[in-house]
Amino acid sequence: MALTCLLSVSVDRRLATTGGVPSGDSTAEFRQSARRVLPGIDVLLTDSIHLVRGRRVGLVTNQAAVDARGISTIDRLARQPGVRLVSLFAPEHGIRGAGAPGAPVADTTDAATGLPIYSLYGARRAPEPGQLAALDVLVVDLPDVGTRTWTYVATTVAAMRAAAAAHLPIVVLDRPDPIGCAVQGPLLDTAYASDIGVLPVPLRHGMTLGELARFADARLGIAADLVVVPVAGWRRCDWFDRTGLPWVRPSPNLPDLASVAWYPGTVLFEATNLSVGRGTGAPFRQVGAPWLDAARVARTMARRYHLALEVVRFTPHAPGDGKYDGVSLPGVRFASQDRARGDPVRDALRLLLAIRELQPDRVVVDETGLARRLGERLGGTVTWPGDARRFRVLRRPYLLY
Repeated sequence: MALTCLLSVSVDRRLATTGGVPSGDSTAEFRQSARRVLPGIDVLLTDSIHLVRGRRVGLVTNQAAVDARGISTIDRLARQPGVRLVSLFAPEHGIRGAGAPGAPVADTTDAATGLPIYSLYGARRAPEPGQLAALDVLVVDLPDVGTRTWTYVATTVAAMRAAAAAHLPIVVLDRPDPIGCAVQGPLLDTAYASDIGVLPVPLRHGMTLGELARFADARLGIAADLVVVPVAGWRRCDWFDRTGLPWVRPSPNLPDLASVAWYPGTVLFEATNLSVGRGTGAPFRQVGAPWLDAARVARTMARRYHLALEVVRFTPHAPGDGKYDGVSLPGVRFASQDRARGDPVRDALRLLLAIRELQPDRVVVDETGLARRLGERLGGTVTWPGDARRFRVLRRPYLLY
């Protein structure tokens, strides 16, 4: 790990443990905001501006990267005196977050700033050497959702590798994990590593993107010149709705925190012939199919696991996964989670196993696709307490909050 990264860790921890108030000089804006949660972009421009001042900056980002007032990181850096923002890099769904899941993103130009936007989700998955040669520093500001199956993590890791190869500093602007600090689900078996799972972490890892970057740098031997600019004033187990920060959907089918909360579990159904509610008002909170005996499934889940599922009908409209467009589906919907004891991975797996048992001739599962999401081949186990305990120890050196 580079010296810059080691030095930044002590600064990051100081900010995180003092409610975001740095020592030394700071602006009045930062002092007035010290009791609020501030994402990394605010901390960068009020306490760590030296990381980008006087430098040509490339920015990996999307529409959900906003400051505490809801102003985009693109606009903050483009307007910041002494900072020269020269290029943008787009992850899955594009810079404005409107692209379909898995659809290639094209290079384009940002209408607001006139800057080139280079796709990192198409034929190219990492910045090219020629693009990095025009920069003095690469900045990453992307939302995370606390779940391993998130392509923005793969994009960040690819950007780190490219920056390391180019001997270019990389700065990750951190954001809260929106679903807190819980660790649930199995560790990824690297035999199933893919763009929806590049790190050997549990399905729900309880880490921020900045912490995952530090983990990746060490565990994958990237040796990037990495600096993580921390969130100020955030307690790691706080969910997003306790931060006071503006909510911007991180991808088209995660419109609210309720969908994000169930996503670590219901994402597994993407490897089946059941809809996860894409193209509806409650994506990733419900599953359904034309053949599903929803009432019987709900009764079984209530009797076996004391888990109350609402029997519903929903109709996907232009779903990104192409499942059952315009078809009215019987389904079951998860209610609000018990944040202290809830486990979406366990509950979703119990639901999948119940459907398999009750309607074995109707449910179809892509076993490899399921393994890539779950992290291993599905057996009869639906909890992984040993993995969780081991990972909490393993992740400890990389935590910032």
